[in-house]
Amino acid sequence: MPRPRQCRRVGIMPQCVYFKPQGIPMRILEQVSLAVDELEAVRLADLQGLYHADAAERMGVSRQTFGRILDSAHQKIADALAHGKALRIEGGPFELAGDEQSRNMGLGPCGPGRGRHRCRRGRGPR
Repeated sequence: MPRPRQCRRVGIMPQCVYFKPQGIPMRILEQVSLAVDELEAVRLADLQGLYHADAAERMGVSRQTFGRILDSAHQKIADALAHGKALRIEGGPFELAGDEQSRNMGLGPCGPGRGRHRCRRGRGPR
């Protein structure tokens, strides 16, 4: 049985959750699903230009895990762009870095439950 995934901290929630090629109806497009933590890795490494070690520290994961998350995100984005697929951003084990409401309610870092391993697995924002 694999280890439970550790929560990854993300700084922002995406405002748009779908990106698609122009002029093609959504119903005939294939979709590629990009997790929220993968988007955060791309934002930190590519948009903000952080070193992997610094970005990994911000997300609360190891540098090696950050590299795997980033590689997965790059592969999914390249697949969507190269093959004309829609890109859907959703889910994954994450917590908002500035989620003061859950901290003030006495909940664990990932919400109610047994501490760190009760992430929003596969669920989007609350």
